[in-house]
Amino acid sequence: MKRLKHQLNPIKLTVFIMVLGMGFMACQTNDKKSADQNSSFTKHASIDDGEDSILVGRHYRKELEIAPYKQWFDANYQEYKVDTTVITELEPLLDGVTVKVFMGTWCSDSQHNVPAFFKIMDQAGYHYKDFELYSMTEDKKTPENYEAELDIQQVPTFIIYKDGKEVNRMVEYPLASVEKDLLDILQNKGYKNPYAL
Repeated sequence: MKRLKHQLNPIKLTVFIMVLGMGFMACQTNDKKSADQNSSFTKHASIDDGEDSILVGRHYRKELEIAPYKQWFDANYQEYKVDTTVITELEPLLDGVTVKVFMGTWCSDSQHNVPAFFKIMDQAGYHYKDFELYSMTEDKKTPENYEAELDIQQVPTFIIYKDGKEVNRMVEYPLASVEKDLLDILQNKGYKNPYAL
């Protein structure tokens, strides 16, 4: 009798094995989803065998937050002084805004203005659900040709879309400041980037 107490009956054993199997399959499915969500679009290319690699292709912000890019990204993010008055005006205008950023990790303007842009958008509460980030070679190319028909001549180029249509773009450096230029674009104040003047 004591011996039977410690044995599982066949029904309980079958249920236990089924639950264990489903749990294992669920873990595999979740792991695959996590891996897909965390995977990077990034392609790595080297300017020269003797130099640091650059990012080339579509990627996430998190790639800029690791070495060797982390040093300039973090420093320029922290050092950028955001105009909070402009942020207050900008915040309600960001609803439904899509942004494509083309940059070069080798480019000093990108190293300065892209972290500043992220800081501005972070403080304005932008959700980045309609946001794409691309890094280019010095020839302003990506292997997948993401720049096709977008006329990317300089980096960084911030293309601002509303309702699926390009509203305007900031190119290479701001006229006033990144946040003021962005506000002028979203308020339809006839903004023209330095190359459109």
